[in-house]
Amino acid sequence: MSDIAPTPVVRLSDAAIRRRMLAEFWFYFRQNRGAVAGLFVFILLVLIAVFAPLLAPHDPTMQYRDALLVPPAWQEGGRAAFPLGTDAVGRDMLSRLIYGAQYSLFIGIVVVAIALIGGVILGLLAGYFGGWVDTVIMRVMDVILAFPSLLLALVLVAVLGPGLTNAMIAIAIVYQPHFARLTRAAVMSEMKREYVTAARVAGAGNLRLMFKTILPNCLAPLIVQATLSFSSAVLDSAALGFLGMGAQPPAPEWGTMLAEAREFILRAWWVVTFPGLAILISVLAINLMGDGLRDALDPKLKRS
Repeated sequence: MSDIAPTPVVRLSDAAIRRRMLAEFWFYFRQNRGAVAGLFVFILLVLIAVFAPLLAPHDPTMQYRDALLVPPAWQEGGRAAFPLGTDAVGRDMLSRLIYGAQYSLFIGIVVVAIALIGGVILGLLAGYFGGWVDTVIMRVMDVILAFPSLLLALVLVAVLGPGLTNAMIAIAIVYQPHFARLTRAAVMSEMKREYVTAARVAGAGNLRLMFKTILPNCLAPLIVQATLSFSSAVLDSAALGFLGMGAQPPAPEWGTMLAEAREFILRAWWVVTFPGLAILISVLAINLMGDGLRDALDPKLKRS
């Protein structure tokens, strides 16, 4: 008989496994410097939105009649009280830009939440049951995708009525097919795996199979799509606001600010430039962050 004891098997706790997965995710995410920069800009945007009442020097809707179209503080004729100048009715540009971050984050979160929940449910039903259920759902999604997204959103807002709430609902409906098709493809791929067959043999019902067995293994591409849709929602809502179909004045939404300032573009450059830069920087940062998430979550893109 041998006196050598068997090597004990070390089992990691769930918390240790999560920490290990998080460390691996951050390792691959930080390889993309643009994604890290986008993450920091996004965190800054969130902080600005959360602490807007503390950061903004003025009320965003307050009109100073003695300060109409005042240029930025560093330009001749500028005032220290208005660092980025004022608009045509005397409202502080910096304060409106800061409060505009709240609108952008709110729009992105609501649109992505509605589109994600609806798209995932439709994609799960189509991929899991197949047959006529799959055909009906996917044909409806194809019809929605056949229209240019902004044009379809405009039509829906025209039917529902102008306003921020209706604009968010319209944009969410336009984005649903992307999540539905992505979820359907992932579910059809996972359905062929052995763990799904084992769960079905063990007696798991359809709802448990769809939401607890299959869906958690389809989340990686959905997270990336949600990030990219977030930036697209900010851009499309700004476009609808610019066209007068989104947030309505005097709301300090960036697209609405551009719409109000377009007639002053030649003689007051700041009223157009700063809201445009805010949209550009926000959308670019979120897109860069989405690229990093794709690199970190997709096993095929991970470098050894």
